[in-house]
Amino acid sequence: MNVVDTDQPNYAVMTVNERLFEAGLMDRFDEAAKSRDAEAMVRILMQVALTEKDARWSVKTILANPRRYGY
Repeated sequence: MNVVDTDQPNYAVMTVNERLFEAGLMDRFDEAAKSRDAEAMVRILMQVALTEKDARWSVKTILANPRRYGY
């Protein structure tokens, strides 16, 4: 029998922004993005269940055109 841990959010069904909000990391991510701190951005994204590869791709995309993403 599989037991579902209801204390942990199901990140698989959430967007990245929803994950950051649910984890209380939205402000930290925004600060890292505004300061163009790619490594901090990657670390934060990995805390919400993105793989390092996906986190780096997301950060590269955001930093390539930060104004498009509100930064």
